[in-house]
Amino acid sequence: MHFTRPLARPKNLLLCFDAFDTLYKPNITVPVAYAFAATRHGINCVTNTTASKPVQEWKVEDCEPVFKAFKQSYRHEDTQNPNYGKATGLGAEKWWANVIRGTFQPFLKSQQKVPETLISELLKRYSSREGYDLFPDAKTFFDNLRTIRSQPTRSTRWKWNKIIVGVITNSDDRVPSVLSSFGLKVSPRRVGTSAQSFSEATSEDDIDFVVLSYDVGYNKPDSRMFDAAGLLLSETLASAPSSSGLGSVDDYEKLYVGDSLTKDYLGARKAGWHAVLIDRMREKGQESGKKGERRPALDTKRMEVNGQPWNVRLVRGLDELVNWHPKNKSTSEPMSTSWFKSGDGSESKA
Repeated sequence: MHFTRPLARPKNLLLCFDAFDTLYKPNITVPVAYAFAATRHGINCVTNTTASKPVQEWKVEDCEPVFKAFKQSYRHEDTQNPNYGKATGLGAEKWWANVIRGTFQPFLKSQQKVPETLISELLKRYSSREGYDLFPDAKTFFDNLRTIRSQPTRSTRWKWNKIIVGVITNSDDRVPSVLSSFGLKVSPRRVGTSAQSFSEATSEDDIDFVVLSYDVGYNKPDSRMFDAAGLLLSETLASAPSSSGLGSVDDYEKLYVGDSLTKDYLGARKAGWHAVLIDRMREKGQESGKKGERRPALDTKRMEVNGQPWNVRLVRGLDELVNWHPKNKSTSEPMSTSWFKSGDGSESKA
């Protein structure tokens, strides 16, 4: 009698993250930061009472008119110059400059213009850590992963022989500079980059490649964003020395971690990836349970999308990923595409 041996699971892991609200977040909410900067540059966009307070006391509702104007300007610019201006050759920096001008146009006095210094200040702010905070668990995660990669024979809770790390995000080309400003080593590998850029990548990189909607031309949950990550995995492995022991694409499980149920979790599942949803709201202390109660390492929560049930795997911090292991697809998690809607899935931030 002949028995068929079950296929062995891959021993390596391709681990990809969303960026905004998964790895980092604005250190001041965007409407407040915009309004505060404009006020200092002579644009009256908030009440005198708000303007007289320290920025730490400003509230989003105090800046609601600015937020409304920002959303209108963003939508207008996206219609005129899609994909942060790449579709029309404008480019991301000029695209955001137009959004900023449009945001403050309703608040200008006669003959007043939006100062170029204000535009430059906001562009600079959201190109680095000046405008963002790295989540503490993200810093700890990359510190630990750096140790694991540098000492592969060291006994750890990680079950994977090799780990390739990527970022897949709906954003423009400033994401790598933001990540680098936090002290992370980010490979130059991106969709459309040259072979020379690939050769500049090193084994010491914390992030082996970055997939941007700006480069791909599509937004999550479109599966082409995840397909692009698969392509970059292939190129990463092909460019590695034979002594690296990184193996082939078939040796890798693919896991995506993000904070959006539709764009991140379900988008990844539709593309054939494993996925984990990170619940940053509960991470901020809004979870139920008694103080000091030990929480499970990895939760499964039943959620409905367009009337269809999904058993969603959930973490509250990146440290919990060490306990992740792949599960077979469940019939309670339908791979229906009915919940996908057309439209812009980009991250609205400058």
